[in-house]
Amino acid sequence: MPKYVYDFTEGNKDQKDLLGGKGANLAEMTNMGIPVPPGFTVTTEACKYYLHHGSVPDELADQVTAALSQIEKNTGKGFGDADNPLLLSVRSGAKFSMPGMMDTVLNIGLNNETIDGLVALTGNERFAWDSYRRLIHMFGDTVLGVDGELFEDVMDAEKDAKGATNDLALDAKDLKRVTEKYKAIVAEQTGEPFPDDPRTQVDLAIKSVFDSWNTDRAILYRRQERIPGDLGTAVNVQAMVFGNMGGDSYTGVAFTRDPASGAQGAYGDWLADAQGEDVVAGIRNAQPLVELQSADQAAYDDLIDIMARLEGHYRDLCDIEFTIERGKLWMLQTRVGKRTAGAAFVMAGHMVDEGLIDMDEALSRVNGAQLTQLMFPHFDASAARGAALTTGIAASPGAAVGRIVFDSDTAEEWADNGETVILVRRETTPDDLKGMVAANGILTTRGGKTSHAAVVARGMGKTCVCGAEELELNLAARTLKAPDGSVFNQGDLVSIDGTSGTVFAGEVPVQDSPVVQYFEGKVAVDHDPLVSAVHRLLTHADEKRRLRVRANADTPDDAQRARRFGAEGIGLCRTEHMFLGDRRQLVENLILADGDEGRMAALDALRPMQKGDYLEILEAMDGLPVIVRLLDPPLHEFLPDYTELEVEWALARAKGARLDDDRARVFDAVHRMHEQNPMLGLRGVRLGLVIEGLYEMQVKALSEAAAELIKAGKSPRPEVMIPLTATVQEFEIMHDRSEKVFAEVEAEYGVTLDIPVGTMIEVPRAALTAGEIAEQAEFFSFGTNDLTQMTWAFSRDDVEGEFFGRYIELGIFGVSPFESIDPAGVGRLVKIATDDGKAANTDLEVGVCGEHGGDPASIHFFDAAGVDYVSCSPFRVPVARLEAGRAALGEGGSDTR
Repeated sequence: MPKYVYDFTEGNKDQKDLLGGKGANLAEMTNMGIPVPPGFTVTTEACKYYLHHGSVPDELADQVTAALSQIEKNTGKGFGDADNPLLLSVRSGAKFSMPGMMDTVLNIGLNNETIDGLVALTGNERFAWDSYRRLIHMFGDTVLGVDGELFEDVMDAEKDAKGATNDLALDAKDLKRVTEKYKAIVAEQTGEPFPDDPRTQVDLAIKSVFDSWNTDRAILYRRQERIPGDLGTAVNVQAMVFGNMGGDSYTGVAFTRDPASGAQGAYGDWLADAQGEDVVAGIRNAQPLVELQSADQAAYDDLIDIMARLEGHYRDLCDIEFTIERGKLWMLQTRVGKRTAGAAFVMAGHMVDEGLIDMDEALSRVNGAQLTQLMFPHFDASAARGAALTTGIAASPGAAVGRIVFDSDTAEEWADNGETVILVRRETTPDDLKGMVAANGILTTRGGKTSHAAVVARGMGKTCVCGAEELELNLAARTLKAPDGSVFNQGDLVSIDGTSGTVFAGEVPVQDSPVVQYFEGKVAVDHDPLVSAVHRLLTHADEKRRLRVRANADTPDDAQRARRFGAEGIGLCRTEHMFLGDRRQLVENLILADGDEGRMAALDALRPMQKGDYLEILEAMDGLPVIVRLLDPPLHEFLPDYTELEVEWALARAKGARLDDDRARVFDAVHRMHEQNPMLGLRGVRLGLVIEGLYEMQVKALSEAAAELIKAGKSPRPEVMIPLTATVQEFEIMHDRSEKVFAEVEAEYGVTLDIPVGTMIEVPRAALTAGEIAEQAEFFSFGTNDLTQMTWAFSRDDVEGEFFGRYIELGIFGVSPFESIDPAGVGRLVKIATDDGKAANTDLEVGVCGEHGGDPASIHFFDAAGVDYVSCSPFRVPVARLEAGRAALGEGGSDTR
């Protein structure tokens, strides 16, 4: 018989696929002898069965009954026993942490009979009714689908009637009245009374967790974090322990290190007379963990001891939920905690120094996406700015500027229209996820570093300030009032600093981050702990990686920046960018030339300009390879607009006039050369073959630039790349012509040139005939952008905004194939061409010069495929270096930590 239920004593931390992250870690703590309330886990296999069949497995009911009996035995209480009631919590727990995606239900087992038993057992009537009203709120919202705001409205009205700011001011009589009103809401909204039967409550809660796997917010979060959709979630059923039994009971969330900065020490928040969801939701501003000492020194000491044990056991930052019930400490959860990008780098270095992990493990714990976050601008401390409106809790670092919006729908709508927004809420809930994804930053007036807003923002790399309680938020009026009396409406600009917690009116200027300043050589390695950590881990990545990293750069400035950022050469220098501006007319003259004389005149005018361009770039990259791609763009980019010429011609005819001779000649030529699909027309090598002398001019300019630098004592290393090759014959012709030019320049300058000639593989046919081409070529460079377009039959500019969002929703692909390589299609072509090319030519060098060369997941694919180097934009060079090092260690291309 399939086993769908595991007692906490039966599992361990390595069973996350079966028990989910939370269940596996509860089992691990139980087996470590750490105080964990007894319970059991319903496996992810049961969830998958339910999602597939629409009903739970037949065996599940009996297995749950047996597991409940074990909890009763361990606690000495009875589930549904009116005199000595056992209460339960039901929590979700997928393999990967999905903060706030699946809501918790606490206090399951309460009804009109067990509530009296709980009062008699504890002697605390207020506690009992507080627990009951929480059950109905959580169960009604999460399991029965009742709008949670209806319950909130009742609670707010009760607090207003007593002039209270939080629920602690309500006594037992008040909470009993709230409970009855909650029951009335459930009956009105569902047409059925609140279910009193404890077993019905637990069974419905388990099914609700299964159903929540496919809610919109869960799907959105998985898509955001690239979590597979077929994993399913486990369910954890556990005996309740109570932090809301009075002033001597507490609940909290703690981290073994600061998840925002990586600093060593214990961090967290706690509340007295509360249940765990109060801390996570941020409905009351919590107290710092260190202040728990003054409330309960013995429990605090136990907590610190357990935190140290857990961090040593997991060898990583641990995120912990705990409850102290009348002096007794209970651990409700632990997991490897989410951390900001900066904390990830700093923490990894600290743990190496402490002997917890080695440098390889440290490198595996950071990733390119985090490094990218660290390279985003920060607020300029020296720039003029207005006075701070307030200072809240620095929950997730960075600088964010945007227009205030007060709800997630508006945030998403405005962001889709190109606005940068700051989502402002009292506290966030899982329903705010789409707004948090859309927003540039998140600001809440409640909560702390462990609130939902803070945890989710850190996981996403979003700037976040929480607990800005001096700000008065009026959601009905859509206004935000600052302590100085100033009022901000939806659409007004604000700036938030997630590093200091400061909130400013208007737009605050930004500056390069310290990490970028380090790459630029403007600050030293020891500038601050973060810069030191980045330097240390990048250095280790450089030592480990097999893949070399080059840059795509078309100007001397870009080339110099790429070199400062660690590029080992230029993998793609696009010459078409050199033909724009004032030179565009010369190219037009070349294309429209009537005969050899006109064509040669245009080429002679262009060559010295090209030579000057190459001189500057080769000098900037002296000693490093520079691959120059010969002219590639569609022909129409250098010609007058066809439609505008037609309009001009039509207007002239309407007036009974005619175009002058030069304009008529241009119109005739453009009409003759007009292409319905220019991307698949006269471009690339075809252009070089049809317009004689064009590619030879470029090769000569490059050769002359190299020759002059050699005579000046420099070490230029140019390489010529023929674009859009589809046949070996095309390449052979251009290769032979290039060799003739090299020989001419060598004779003229008296130098020896060693200029490899290779091709850009961006046509599927070239990939499939790579063995033939490799016999003639000295290198391949995959143009993965065009290769993706041609393989998928997608025009990138046309389709990304049209239907890619729908394709992702339908699961046709999880991420745009232009963002990350398509392994089964485009990637397969890369692998075939690499293998066949190297088999035919053992000296063949293979690279990637599309922007996939800077994408972390793609880099791991290219490393496994045997590619020799990747090339990307200068800004992404450090990211590529880091990921190439991780790839050499066998680390995955994405990290859901």
